Amino acid sequence: MNKLIPPFIILNFKNYPQSIGNKGLKLAKIANEVAKDTNTTIIVCPQTVDIRLIAESVDIPVFAQHVDFNEAGSFTGNNLLEAIIEAGAVGTLVNHSEHRLKLSDIERIIDRAKNNNFYTVVCSNNIKTSKAVAALEPDACAMEPPELIGSGISVTTKPDLVKRTIAEIMTVNPKVLPLVGAGVSHGEDVAEAIKLGAKGVLLASGFVKSKEPKKVLQEMAEALIK
Repeated sequence: MNKLIPPFIILNFKNYPQSIGNKGLKLAKIANEVAKDTNTTIIVCPQTVDIRLIAESVDIPVFAQHVDFNEAGSFTGNNLLEAIIEAGAVGTLVNHSEHRLKLSDIERIIDRAKNNNFYTVVCSNNIKTSKAVAALEPDACAMEPPELIGSGISVTTKPDLVKRTIAEIMTVNPKVLPLVGAGVSHGEDVAEAIKLGAKGVLLASGFVKSKEPKKVLQEMAEALIK
């Protein structure tokens, strides 16, 4: 995997009906176009069953929304990391607020990912968790206050929290990229996040549910590089 150069935008497609199958492919192609037009790094996280379809159709990085820590074998229903890689993903979200994990499981996923040259963005919900995550040495830590996820109220409305979280992550491990998310919906949200010290943003409904996803993403991408 080529090294991902920050700042970047991560688009989580979740399990929204707007991102199923060909609809998800359409969103990924929009992201691909915007990334090329603006020369920015945009990452898409489609539903697991659509990873191969999308990875084979776009040039931008494709992440899984989740992988499990198990090795290959008798683990029915788990997302085997090697299979996710074979499908075309180059990284994964870990411990999203909607799919929380124990710290020991997060550590095992990170270790397996490192052995497979696979990028990890571990989500956290507060400063304390962000510090613990940073100590596990993922590639990035994305702090998302759960109460703001899907709210349309940007995490950047809590600038002190953002700055304190980033400072704590950097103190524990300066190699971990600090990201923020939750409620990010506009270009000004992205610009403010970067101004506060974040190396990128994680968002979902602000793009996936938009009636004009390309316009929204174009605005965000341009704000990322101003």
